[in-house]
Amino acid sequence: MSDVVLGIDLGTSNSVVSVSLEGEPIVIPDEHGNRIHPSIVYFFEDGQTLVGNSARPYLMKDPVHTVYSAKRLIGRPFDSPDLRVLIGSFPFKIVASGDGAPRINMYGAMHPPEGISARVLSYLKQIAENYLGMPIGQAVITVPANFDEGQRRATKRAGELAGLEVLRLINEPTAAALAYGHGSNRREKVAIFDFGGGTFDITILELRDNVFQVLSTAGNSYLGGDDFDNRLVSSMLTAFEKQYGYDLAGEDAILQRLKAVAQDIKHRLSDQDMVTARVAEMVPGTLDELELEFSLSRDAFHKRCYDIVEQSLQTCEEALQLAGLQRAEIDHLVLVGGTTRVPLVQQKVREFFNREPVVGINPDEVVSIGAAIFGASMVEPVDAPTSNFQMPQDVVHSEHIEDDSWLEELEPDEVTNVRPSPAAPPPMPRQQQQHFQVPQQPAAPQRPAAPLLIDVTPHALGIATVGGVMDIIIERNGSLPLQRMRYFSTSRDDQTRVVLPVYSGNSRRIEDNRQLGVLELENIPPGPREEVQIEVMFEVDTNGMLNVRATDMRTGLNQMARVSILGDSAEYYDASNLLM
Repeated sequence: MSDVVLGIDLGTSNSVVSVSLEGEPIVIPDEHGNRIHPSIVYFFEDGQTLVGNSARPYLMKDPVHTVYSAKRLIGRPFDSPDLRVLIGSFPFKIVASGDGAPRINMYGAMHPPEGISARVLSYLKQIAENYLGMPIGQAVITVPANFDEGQRRATKRAGELAGLEVLRLINEPTAAALAYGHGSNRREKVAIFDFGGGTFDITILELRDNVFQVLSTAGNSYLGGDDFDNRLVSSMLTAFEKQYGYDLAGEDAILQRLKAVAQDIKHRLSDQDMVTARVAEMVPGTLDELELEFSLSRDAFHKRCYDIVEQSLQTCEEALQLAGLQRAEIDHLVLVGGTTRVPLVQQKVREFFNREPVVGINPDEVVSIGAAIFGASMVEPVDAPTSNFQMPQDVVHSEHIEDDSWLEELEPDEVTNVRPSPAAPPPMPRQQQQHFQVPQQPAAPQRPAAPLLIDVTPHALGIATVGGVMDIIIERNGSLPLQRMRYFSTSRDDQTRVVLPVYSGNSRRIEDNRQLGVLELENIPPGPREEVQIEVMFEVDTNGMLNVRATDMRTGLNQMARVSILGDSAEYYDASNLLM
């Protein structure tokens, strides 16, 4: 296996795979020269699949068995209010599983969303291997900055199912900033406005030479270019019903054809002031053909979608407040994602920040390029001369299978009381990078120093306490990696087991947040209630994923702590079903 690391932008609508070779990033095309690959999977009845551009035509031919926008489902519980609204808009069948996660029903086989993403990742891996002529097993995968613990964990699992060692998950805006500023020795504050097909993120970063420090991030996992398309589809459905009296909203194939028309109109209006479209549909069960011909101006389209853009600007204001900055303090504005091609988006963002966006950056490819640059820095020596000197071999990590089985029904009196947390200990110093010198060798051209990414937690993490309040342990917008501790005491005599519900969100009210899972501590030595003290350490790593460890303060011994993440469906999915 080579030391080449793929940089993968796993998008809602489209995905991109890149690699950095000898310091030069390359966006990898397929055999037809396509650099953008639709995140679409079509299922045949025998379990075989088509992925990417070859699957796109089946959105209209057979929408019930063509899965798209799986990223909007990944890592989410089935009963999430936002998810339940989305489920009704998909033509394929989505059901709840025993672990509370959504499953996509394809000919009776139940596929978790990360299984769909795994097929897309496996397809991208195959494209890269064909292009480079070598097997590849490592990748850096990007995620929306607003993704929570469950969504990040599910994305990492998708990479593992696809046969990739995921060296790092990095936020999409951070990857874009890396592509923009790596090796340029910039010192400035940059706003990365990332508007994709299904998600929106705004990230404020400070660039100091090769340090990329996120000051704040905010976003919406259910706001994207799909919403613009859906507005036009809704308008066409209304026009059909008014003109002919037929409600076509329940016809999956018709909806997919109308969505394709809507996307074409949206793209054309980026370059034209007015477009004309003609749509002809057969009434299901009859021989009647309905024909709809209309013209739509750019201004009219903008009016239909104005509130969508306003939502993104409200999120920008939130990010600035979190960073403690005014709009005028932003030095540069970088637009990322295909939706930033919409003229209304460009206009409103330009007005909001009162500056022109950076030009010369491809918004569809910049995230993948940044991921590839960072991936190369993780395996390549920095400032090492060209010679016969052999770098130490990378450590091979053994595969670890987590036990994420569901816990039994919990008793109310097993939930502990919470005491205030002491100040968090200072972070451990980072290990210094070693530089090797080989005598009597001419100096070779130096690569830029390995970038240092300092990201932040997008959501607060905490536990449920009495009265429906979340006690925040990991604060929002904390620099990664970080660790915080809390002390817990038992609530009844001789209690040997405690359960702590773990939540993610930015509200103190439990009902406004999302339950990630539960932390269970077992085999606690019996003792009087409130005298049994347990120190629980919450740690969030550079991937933005939570780890927990606990110590019995009486004995000093470490206790086994297990976080069961809701909807983590890996143990229910057979990776051998990844047939391309």
